[in-house]
Amino acid sequence: MTDRLPPKRVRVTSPRTSATRPRRVTVAREIDDQTGVGEVYMRSLMSSQLRLALLVLGAMTLLLGGLPVLFALVPQVREVVVLGLPLPWLLLGGLVYPVLIALGWIFVRHAERTEREFADLVDRP
Repeated sequence: MTDRLPPKRVRVTSPRTSATRPRRVTVAREIDDQTGVGEVYMRSLMSSQLRLALLVLGAMTLLLGGLPVLFALVPQVREVVVLGLPLPWLLLGGLVYPVLIALGWIFVRHAERTEREFADLVDRP
């Protein structure tokens, strides 16, 4: 039985270890450098914001602009009295504000979510 020592460990490295590694290009860098890819990201954010704004504007126009059209097309609705007030006055004077608040809340909630998703995308390494 011979008393053999285990062979020494040798560390094998690549000759390119000391070479500079290419920098990873991030979305934030693409946007800051105003490259074509960065422009695509910015256009995507702006188009989603525009689509949301137009959707909310369309809903507001349909709901609030539709009431006078309804009163003009269906005259019987103008004659209805609720709590001593004509229905058109009640709807246009009272319903308008909760609808505007709800539409504003929906718009802000979706706009913040869109911006948060975009920020997460930009901050990703």
